[in-house]
Amino acid sequence: MRSDDWYLTDDIDEFRARAWEFLCSRPALHTTALTTFEKLRTVETAATTAPPATATPATHAPANAPVLGRLERSGEVGAVFYRFAPKNLLSLTPLTPEQADTLAAHLAALGHRLPGVSAEHGTAAAFAEAWQRHTGATPTLRTSINLYRLGTLTPPEPVPAGRGRLVGGEEHEHLMSWCRELAKDLGEDVTINADTWAGTRFGEKRYTYWVTPDGTPVSLAGVNPMVAGHVRVDPVYTPAHLRGRGYAGAVTVAVSRAALDAGATDVVLYADPNNPTSNALYQRIGYRLIAVWGVYDFAMNEK
Repeated sequence: MRSDDWYLTDDIDEFRARAWEFLCSRPALHTTALTTFEKLRTVETAATTAPPATATPATHAPANAPVLGRLERSGEVGAVFYRFAPKNLLSLTPLTPEQADTLAAHLAALGHRLPGVSAEHGTAAAFAEAWQRHTGATPTLRTSINLYRLGTLTPPEPVPAGRGRLVGGEEHEHLMSWCRELAKDLGEDVTINADTWAGTRFGEKRYTYWVTPDGTPVSLAGVNPMVAGHVRVDPVYTPAHLRGRGYAGAVTVAVSRAALDAGATDVVLYADPNNPTSNALYQRIGYRLIAVWGVYDFAMNEK
């Protein structure tokens, strides 16, 4: 494989035009890339259609130029990667070891300095090893993430008393407080308030509460907007003192069923493999493991 099979750009519109069909060909496996670029498209559209007095200029990058790449032969895209800022990880679609090595050699030759890689586990490991060979950087596996796709939706038995209900606008403060609690539980360094909400990973989602018969919210599930016929459930959260009562399963079933009713062909979610409770729950209600993601950090000691 030649390094010139990889095409790099910092133009998001160009990249999306060339790579979108490829990403849509496997929406469940490409869920993060699809939702990332759809969010960027939505932001750009809003910026260009807002009244001039309040509009902010559309940009192709936040603080730094993005690095966007596609593996292309005979006009066909076979893989992509993207990275938007120095602290963001290089995100790859699945590659063979040869493809991973060629990409690592190409980026190293161009002088790129990467803090890490996020990809399907085999691809992430292959790229991490190749990056070490070509740069001397030491890779360390930070975490793994299970990716599930919904098969046959199976409600839990028994279903806890209550129902799913969309979160109303008047409940936004309560919603943000639960998202703050979730981010703290996950160790995420993020500020969540009315000013920052839209820029966080929580901002673009639609949320549903599971509420008890008296209307009290006891669990939460969010979903990303449908893209290429697929929906990702994220996040799912139940306050610690309410766990173990079936609420998380009930609200996950509620949003999954709503996605199917809205026409989704794929419904997916991520789960921490170190949380056996949530993994067992998702499998009980019909989700099937389709991939394990790996996230490696690189010690910046390149040659």
